[in-house]
Amino acid sequence: MSEKLQKVLARAGLGSRREVEQWIAAGRVSVDGDVVELGTRVEEDAKIRVDGKLIRTTPAEETTCRVIMYHKPEGEVCTRNDPESRRTVFDNLPKIGAGRWIAVGRLDLNTSGLMLFTNDGELANRLMHPSFKVEREYASRVFGDVSDDKLKALRKGVMLEDGKAKFDKIQVKGGEGINQWFYVTLSEGRNREVRRLWESQELKVSRLIRVRYGALTLPRELPQSTWRELSLEEVNYLREEVQLPKEDRSKPSVKSRIGEQERLRRVRRSVSKHRSQAHRRVRRR
Repeated sequence: MSEKLQKVLARAGLGSRREVEQWIAAGRVSVDGDVVELGTRVEEDAKIRVDGKLIRTTPAEETTCRVIMYHKPEGEVCTRNDPESRRTVFDNLPKIGAGRWIAVGRLDLNTSGLMLFTNDGELANRLMHPSFKVEREYASRVFGDVSDDKLKALRKGVMLEDGKAKFDKIQVKGGEGINQWFYVTLSEGRNREVRRLWESQELKVSRLIRVRYGALTLPRELPQSTWRELSLEEVNYLREEVQLPKEDRSKPSVKSRIGEQERLRRVRRSVSKHRSQAHRRVRRR
């Protein structure tokens, strides 16, 4: 049975469906030797090339959808290769074998917190698409006089350079003086949207952390620059949110970085304890 070309390439983990569609429109994709256009459907045995490179594709029934959550620190960029040689979020991710990890949205350089990555381009595309209204929650420390009128305007909606935007929810979380913490929720992921909303009220965000994506929250036990793979139940929650069929199997072929770090911490504690005991024995002598 034939499938849309962009869906096949997205499932192969080359990129989100949106990215793949741009490649097709630019004439970078060929099928059985012919450059094709958007809307092309392909059979399972088609020879698909991107920039002349033959792509290994996998039938839908043989593909296992995988998702990992990552705790991004400030200072990492969300690109695979940075011309300024800065660290990227992809530097710390596990090897995946076939396909590649696709970022579900981005966080800017000075924003930390929860990011999701998947090998399923269709899932990534739907989670990012505003029509599905998947909530994102951010902890934001705001510098300035945050009046009730400003909060009301942010809930009602303000006009930004790329259209009207608003916070779906705003919770005051305390703070000192003119530095206060707010938890804000919105259901789209435009570039720097949280910061731009606050800036529209002449307020500055001095700290920004994404703490939730849908129902998935950033675990307290997940250190920065580490990741864990989602369970089958968690993966299927995301798939249901964006109207994709459930998976019936998982493929946890990589160990959680949390477990590895915990093992190293235990080793270091054991070594430290041993040295302290040896030092005490020497002192008694």
